[in-house]
Amino acid sequence: MKDDLSGRSGRIGPNAVLQLLPVLEAAGGGALRDEMLGAAGLSAPPSDAGLMDEGPAGAMHRALRQRLPGRAPELLREAGARTGDYILAHRIPPMAQRVLKLLPPALAAPILAKAIAKHSWTFAGSGAFRVVSTRPLVFELTDNPLIRDETAPHPICVWHEAVFDRLFQTLVDRRLRTRELTCSASGSAVCRFEIARP
Repeated sequence: MKDDLSGRSGRIGPNAVLQLLPVLEAAGGGALRDEMLGAAGLSAPPSDAGLMDEGPAGAMHRALRQRLPGRAPELLREAGARTGDYILAHRIPPMAQRVLKLLPPALAAPILAKAIAKHSWTFAGSGAFRVVSTRPLVFELTDNPLIRDETAPHPICVWHEAVFDRLFQTLVDRRLRTRELTCSASGSAVCRFEIARP
């Protein structure tokens, strides 16, 4: 969600940070958690009520990739899965979940994709999210605030992959997998995700 015309002071769902904190604590104790909070410029966890400034969320993800390059993908993937669990528990009504699970995957996937696009500001912040196609299911995220200004030799948006995996595997087809095909950090114009069976 953009706060101004520049799009640089956007807001994002706090689960980009909140679901990462227990993962950090399990991996490195309170010291690692507090170090990453400090790197994000936060003196305490953000409130779970409403949105937060996307800057600290991006700073925390970036700091983790710099501090623990070997473990960061695994930790961010776990945090993304936890975020998906939170969405399932608190944001998608139980009746809607039951209906999606009853539908054939070819019908359920586009419905879920449309709902994700409608609420994309919670994970895209000031970035622009769109559903490119439903067969195959492809998403694009332009100017992803969680990797903004980073460079890497390969795609690094594992947190987003894990969020999408948890939602689509739970509500559509457990065999679906999300794969980031292109990433802004590795020189592409957009982060492009494909959700398909392996």
